[in-house]
Amino acid sequence: MARKPRVHFTGALYHVMSRGNQGQAIFKSDQDRQRYLDFLKDGQKRFGYRLYAYVLMGNHVHHLIEIGQTPLSKVMQNILFRYTRYWNRRYKKTGHLFQGRYKAILCDKDSYLLELIRYLHLNPVNSGDSIQQSRNSM
Repeated sequence: MARKPRVHFTGALYHVMSRGNQGQAIFKSDQDRQRYLDFLKDGQKRFGYRLYAYVLMGNHVHHLIEIGQTPLSKVMQNILFRYTRYWNRRYKKTGHLFQGRYKAILCDKDSYLLELIRYLHLNPVNSGDSIQQSRNSM
């Protein structure tokens, strides 16, 4: 059965999550994290989205993204595909790095934005993992 298409409109705000396949680590080094951030920045230039906040955990990522004209599916496909290709080359692997389709929750900017940013920033603290990375707006 086909998946339902995602809701898309300019200015839509999404909480996007993607996990490592079978819970595996998706970042092994600061260089990996930096490469992922490079793909995020490049994607902003190419697709015109706004990144309000992000968290790079050991085995998953969170993004708070406001979409421009380009649909979220194209944005995430570009980021996750490029990072997976980098990962597979660097670690001499093949196949999937991320578990299935990313999860995206359409959010209300007025009532949910600040609470969501708080949640994202506390995620590394609450998990007890001090080496994770979280930031506001790029």
